[in-house]
Amino acid sequence: MKQIIAMGGGGFSMEPDNLLLDRYVLAQVPTEMPKVCFIPTASGDADNYIERFYHSFRTLPCRPSHLSLFNPNFHELASYVLEHDIIYVGGGNTRNMLVLWREWGLDAILKEAYARGVILTGLSAGSNCWFAEGITDPINAPLYTLRGLGLLEGSHCPHYDGDSERRPSYQRLIQSGEAQSGYAADDGAALHFIDERLERVVSSRETARAYYVKQEGNMVNEQEMPTEYLGDEGAYLR
Repeated sequence: MKQIIAMGGGGFSMEPDNLLLDRYVLAQVPTEMPKVCFIPTASGDADNYIERFYHSFRTLPCRPSHLSLFNPNFHELASYVLEHDIIYVGGGNTRNMLVLWREWGLDAILKEAYARGVILTGLSAGSNCWFAEGITDPINAPLYTLRGLGLLEGSHCPHYDGDSERRPSYQRLIQSGEAQSGYAADDGAALHFIDERLERVVSSRETARAYYVKQEGNMVNEQEMPTEYLGDEGAYLR
């Protein structure tokens, strides 16, 4: 079974006091102490980001580690990645991250990990990367589309409710043909795909939602998808 859990935003880095999405990811592994590897490439391997990951995940039932491409902490990249149960990709600059991954061959390794059943997850850049196309926003410039790893079809827009320009910009890109139809996710919402099919949408915030956005004639249709709030005790285990 191949799984991707793409978060629009949330998790330990955005909600350090609300780890519902992170607990949900861990619950998908049928072992008591899954091995989780955090990949912070998009942040430039920022020290404080890595520290926050360990601070949160050491409170959870798992064995956390991280992968650094700026200060390599592995002997053989493929074997290091493939020994984990979960790959968790952090946020930051999606374009720079993908360029560096391709230089190292990490893109191909992650595709192999996915085929072997390693769960892939992450937020922002770490959710954009799994799709054919991701929507990203450079500083002081309009949103644009970039090519992802293509493990999932269509486009993806994280942080859909993150600022007032996200929703209209994504819809504009789809209407103009600059982006394929695809999935938008609010901060706190996560899209759970199994074998490339969306099985479930979950959230760590009661108001967080996800949408399928597509071109229909001359209009863009935004379809809200049923979302399960994980706040009820034990809901993330179901």
